Amino acid sequence: MSKIVLAFFLIFGIYSGFAQKPGYIEKENNSNNQGFRLNDSLSNGSTESTSNKNIKNLDAKIEMYAIISHLKDTTYVDTTLTIQKEYKFNYLRRDNFELLPFSNVGQTYNSLSYNYANNSIMPLFGARARHFNYMEIEDIHYYHVPTPLTELYYKTAFEQGQQVDAFFTVNTSEQFNFSVAYKGLRSLGKYQHILTSTGNFRFTSSFKTKNKRYFANAHIVMQDLLNEENGGLQDDNIQYFESGNPEFRDRAVLAVNFEDAENLLKGKRFHLDHYYYIIKPKDSISRNSLSVNHVISFEDKYFEYNQTRANEYFGDAFQSRDLRDRVTLENFYNRLGVSYNNSMLGELQLGVEHNNYNYGYDKVVVINNQNITNRLKGDIISIGGRYQKAINKFSLFGEAGLNVSGDFEGNFFTGRASYSLNENNRIEAQINHNATAPNYNYLLYQSVYKNYNWQNNFNNIETQQISFNLDTKWFGNLSLNYTTINDYVYFKKDGVDDLIKPFQTDQTINYLKLKWEKGFNFLRKFTLYNTVMYQNVQDNNKVFNLPELTTRNTLYYSNHFFKRALFLQTGVTFSYFSKYYMNAYDPLMAEFYVQTDREYGAFPRFDFFVNAKIQQIRIYLKAEHFNSAWTGYDFYSAPNYPYRDFTVRFGVVWNFFL
Repeated sequence: MSKIVLAFFLIFGIYSGFAQKPGYIEKENNSNNQGFRLNDSLSNGSTESTSNKNIKNLDAKIEMYAIISHLKDTTYVDTTLTIQKEYKFNYLRRDNFELLPFSNVGQTYNSLSYNYANNSIMPLFGARARHFNYMEIEDIHYYHVPTPLTELYYKTAFEQGQQVDAFFTVNTSEQFNFSVAYKGLRSLGKYQHILTSTGNFRFTSSFKTKNKRYFANAHIVMQDLLNEENGGLQDDNIQYFESGNPEFRDRAVLAVNFEDAENLLKGKRFHLDHYYYIIKPKDSISRNSLSVNHVISFEDKYFEYNQTRANEYFGDAFQSRDLRDRVTLENFYNRLGVSYNNSMLGELQLGVEHNNYNYGYDKVVVINNQNITNRLKGDIISIGGRYQKAINKFSLFGEAGLNVSGDFEGNFFTGRASYSLNENNRIEAQINHNATAPNYNYLLYQSVYKNYNWQNNFNNIETQQISFNLDTKWFGNLSLNYTTINDYVYFKKDGVDDLIKPFQTDQTINYLKLKWEKGFNFLRKFTLYNTVMYQNVQDNNKVFNLPELTTRNTLYYSNHFFKRALFLQTGVTFSYFSKYYMNAYDPLMAEFYVQTDREYGAFPRFDFFVNAKIQQIRIYLKAEHFNSAWTGYDFYSAPNYPYRDFTVRFGVVWNFFL
């Protein structure tokens, strides 16, 4: 029934939009938009600007190609070439400074830091190592464009395969916009049996009535993320990798733990966010507005592990061949709220939420005379509210939520205050509290491997975070986060049969994170851009391990050539993180687990890049980790999983404005 109701809303919105006559989109000014701003606010070292000469409709300006987030914040299309675009030109298409990729693109990432400022009060689906490229609601954007817009992304992969991301959006009328996008990857990889094959399909639509009382944003997302798994290098082959012997430079000759397994994360989501103004704001300085809003969302996902033969790597199994684990989650979400905005008092939103969840397996397990249930299902009712107010250069924001009924208790609170001294200097402070049940796979797990069967009743994980952020023209961006974590849950080998189990610590973990970003220009065309992160963890049990120092420093040259027809950036990036007890990877669950046997890290990475912009085409060429042959073969993304060797990769991003 829930799927039918949601499908009705989506079809109604799409039909209503196409029923409108084509027209021209105007720049909208309403209380939900915070003005137009650049995607790239840190454009140090680039004087390149976005030109209108490639847009065929001369009445259209680049500021009118609007990108709207799920929170209704608005930016616009940015085709400049900056160092931040270089950092974002990767599989995730975002800056991955705090992540360490595995050897093959699309595999997974080891986290070099964490951020606990969140407003989630429901447990998450497991297989978190497979979720880095899984697009959540906050990753989907909506659009308003005066002419059709296309973006094509392409980048080479490792061995056989490529990665692409194709996007198209158009306004069929001033009232209706839709977009279609597909992100795909296939890469064989350098080591045995680590092929990756992923696809992310997105369809979005936005609609508003001519009187601008009713607004609706909807999206459909379908995703499948497939990885072949090999368990990493065999222990007795580590010495061959680290020796640097030319006989083993062909990584396919190194022996891996198995070559017959794969895991798959697949999901689909239907989402509609719409609201209606009972009292409509007449203009940007209207004194009052009142709206009722409704969000309805259904997501169905599953994670599956398949293996041809049982392997002692995971312990004993219930069967010897054709092993298959599959866990599903169906989540139906409804939110009904009201929003009141007053120019003197600010904006206040209140709402009631309903989550219907169904997580589990298609069988019941009895092991060691203990029954392992197959389902966690139920309904959660939550209440919440949000307040925000801007007073000249000072702004306040607060949000809170509480589960009032159901099997999962949870609550959160976020408070934020910021002050803009001027357009180049801004300071912000934030406090966050969160208490949430552990992810579903800590609470219930079943597998054909006997060790991977458990049912737990863990306490909620409680986090408190205080953060400060200073963003200035002269000192760069400086952020400080201090977090305390109680009842932290983690995976670790149990020390008895050396197999992985979930645990919860009763000790408080204190986590300090300090990060600084700043670019320095010199000799007119040269820039040194620095990103440095310091972390300190106080944890007596050593279950929350992170590197103390992480740094990325880029020295690059920027200039125009051929009567400004070509804009060029070229330079070298140095990356480094200090040694620490790096988390290990478990392919059966697609999760990372704690290990304290060996420290990893302290290997330098140098990348040389040449990037160019010709009209709306951005071209990227990079020699990655070109120092790998002469700084030692001790580079790992996780224990037994080597990092990438030296490779040269090419890519392009091309925007079309019709």
